[in-house]
Amino acid sequence: MSGLAEVDEQEFTRSAERHRRELHVHCYRMLGSFEDAEDTVQETFLRAWRRRETFEGRSTFRAWLYRIATNACLDLLDKRRPKAATGGEVLWLQPYPDRLLDELPADDAEDPATLAVAQETIELAYLVAVQHLAPRPRAVLVLRDVLGWPARDVADLLGDSVNSVNSALQRARAGMREHLPGDRQDWAGDRTDPATRELVRRYVEAGVATDVDGLAALLRDDVRCSMPPTPGVYVGRENVLRDWLESGFGELTGLRAVETSANRQPAIAFYEWREQEDAYLPLTLDVLRVSGGAVSEITTFHADQFPRFGLPDRLTTEDTEEGR
Repeated sequence: MSGLAEVDEQEFTRSAERHRRELHVHCYRMLGSFEDAEDTVQETFLRAWRRRETFEGRSTFRAWLYRIATNACLDLLDKRRPKAATGGEVLWLQPYPDRLLDELPADDAEDPATLAVAQETIELAYLVAVQHLAPRPRAVLVLRDVLGWPARDVADLLGDSVNSVNSALQRARAGMREHLPGDRQDWAGDRTDPATRELVRRYVEAGVATDVDGLAALLRDDVRCSMPPTPGVYVGRENVLRDWLESGFGELTGLRAVETSANRQPAIAFYEWREQEDAYLPLTLDVLRVSGGAVSEITTFHADQFPRFGLPDRLTTEDTEEGR
């Protein structure tokens, strides 16, 4: 596509839509919010259509869209400054369903290094660390280390020198080292690993039974627990268990669970029995980070996240019996 001036809107939309999922994931990495990423992709397509005459074919159409999307993210981040991550919390963090990540283009799918980067840079701990970076170093990090753009292209996009981009990248990498978990090299990574699957099975079993002692046995000593957008981060097994007990977890009855996956991590959707509805209704979604053979982080999300995971809006007694 060497020029867009004569392209009609329908053809333009078809061409842009081919890149929607990867642009959405790019914006999600920048923003940490699934919903903000959706809005930003829409803004990207609108800007691209309005500025189509500026596309001269010196880069690919895909790269041109990435430029527009990155600038749209930076504009949003500039407006969102009072919402900066503080105290290790990212209250706007939202999970990304693996079923949607599976829609990404399969380019270089067999390259282990590419697969590793794609997985590690979509995990929640990475997303949280990115949110602590200033907007421009954040953009440099994502463009250089995730997308593999040359420094010259990033400098052109940001209107900076190559030296400025390289300096920003070093600052961003230092910031990431400060905010990433210290055990990151020990992450289990593959959620399909037999040991990880068994750990998740035991977590589900203990969770449905509200067996606090059973859950405690699966947690690392330094486990971290949060529930965005609710403020509060609990670190350490004793603190996490105390929070669960004080919040009434041990008193819950009639729970059921459905396993799913988010951000290339195991996730469990919990449902609670509601007598008046004669059904189990959505309760919470736990996304687990597993390292060293134990659960090292639990990020719990509210039930409003269930629809985009394709999870049922209710479970009946028949559903749960069939799933046994």
